[in-house]
Amino acid sequence: MADGPVPPRRLRRLKDVVAVRPRLLLVGINPGLRSSAEGHHFAGNGNPFWRLLHAAGLTPSLLAYAEDQRLAEHGIALTNLCPRPTRMASELSRAELLRGRATLARKIARWKPRVDLAVGVSLYRAYFGVAGGPGPGPKAEVIAGARVFVVPNPSGLNASFPGFAHKLPWFRALRAFVDEEPSAP
Repeated sequence: MADGPVPPRRLRRLKDVVAVRPRLLLVGINPGLRSSAEGHHFAGNGNPFWRLLHAAGLTPSLLAYAEDQRLAEHGIALTNLCPRPTRMASELSRAELLRGRATLARKIARWKPRVDLAVGVSLYRAYFGVAGGPGPGPKAEVIAGARVFVVPNPSGLNASFPGFAHKLPWFRALRAFVDEEPSAP
C-alpha cells in the first residue's frame, strides 16, 4: 500500500569537473532540473550530450552522465555559467548572468584551458552580450588565453538543431579545433 506521492528529489548544485590545464573546458549555461536532481551534468538518458562527445572522438568511450567526473581523465573540465538549476535558461536573471560571467572568467584564468567551449549559442550570446549573429563554430573572442568554440545546445528542445545528426557535425568540428590548438608549454 502506498503512503502517498513520492517526494521530489532535492535540487542541488553540481560539482565542477576540474582538470589540470585542460585541453577543453565545456561550459553549459546552467543545470536543468533533472541534472540538479541527479547531481550530474547533462543528466538523463534522452540527452545526447554524452553520445555526441564520444561520437565526435572527444572521449574514447561512451560515458554515462553519472560518470561526469571522469571527463578530467580525458583532459576535459566542465562547469556552468550560472549554478542555479531552472527548467529553462530564460528564467535566469541578468544579475545571475553577470555574476556567472565574472565567475567563469576567473575559472578560465585559473584553470587555463586551451579551448573554451560554449555549449549552446544562447550561452555564447549571454556571455559576450551578442544579441544575434553567428551560430555555432569557432569564434574570434578569447577568454584569458582560451580560444572560444560554440556547439549547439544538445537539448531536444533546440529547434534549430533538432536531432543528433544535426548536432554531430559541430561536435566533430570542435574535435578538429581542439586537435589543431597547440599544447601550452
